[in-house]
Amino acid sequence: MRTVIIATSAAGALFSSPALTQQLTQGTASIPDFSGVWAHPSGYVEPLASGPRPVLNRAHRDGKNDPYITVGDYTNPILKPVAAQVVKKHGEISLAGLANPTPSTHCWPSGVPYIFFQLGMQMLQQADKITFLYLRDHEFRHVRLNRPHAARVTPSWYGDSVGYYEGDTLVIDTVGVKYDRPLAMLDMYGTPYTQALHVVERYRLLDYEVAKEGLERDAKERNPIPNTSMQVDKDRRGKYLQLFFTVEDQGVFTMPWSATVTYGRPTGKWVEDVCAEGTPNTHYFPPQEAVFPTAEKPDF
Repeated sequence: MRTVIIATSAAGALFSSPALTQQLTQGTASIPDFSGVWAHPSGYVEPLASGPRPVLNRAHRDGKNDPYITVGDYTNPILKPVAAQVVKKHGEISLAGLANPTPSTHCWPSGVPYIFFQLGMQMLQQADKITFLYLRDHEFRHVRLNRPHAARVTPSWYGDSVGYYEGDTLVIDTVGVKYDRPLAMLDMYGTPYTQALHVVERYRLLDYEVAKEGLERDAKERNPIPNTSMQVDKDRRGKYLQLFFTVEDQGVFTMPWSATVTYGRPTGKWVEDVCAEGTPNTHYFPPQEAVFPTAEKPDF
């Protein structure tokens, strides 16, 4: 908890700095303030009303997405045949009553765009970079502002992210997400990716009347995950934050696809949510524990 308190306190000091305010506003008066804690309590991305859609859950409960059984729709036309087979295999594991082997169940770094499934997120804005803090397992990302990708990008957990402001929108371009590793997937349905993965994020602040369309699309698909502090204050009529993102990967998808994540301010507090690698995580996925390799003899 101490780390989170320090980060939050530092953010308050950061945005109260007159020098930084001048840096951010000089010649760019329209730069919005995305800072603070944002919640998206369903933990899933919001499919658009039309156009290519992300892989969604075939398993339903009471007419909506089942939060505890993850059977990706392997018939989605965005998937190439090999990718569809991978998604189908993950669904069979979940239908058997087991927890899918995912970054969530094994407490591994999520990668992009998998990390958009997090229930809570903080944004810290500085003149030269954006830092994202995510609720589960102390995950974070750094985004360099107004700088290009390196000529040779070294693959990393969350890829190489560069951003810039386009009017009232923060645009982030990510490449180089490490793909040759265990549990490399785009979502909790096991959708794979390759070195060709390219993700573009666009963040905007919206009034409630505009943001509620995304909230309604989310509510139509699924219910909020219960027992979490990251519930959205539904009575609030202030600004909401919406992420519109597009995913391309010619090795996996037949076409680019897009979705949104609409965040509101939470009713609860930012809490420490620890996920220890090597310990099955049944906090969100309770049917059965994920199976972990067990050594039969000591390494030394």
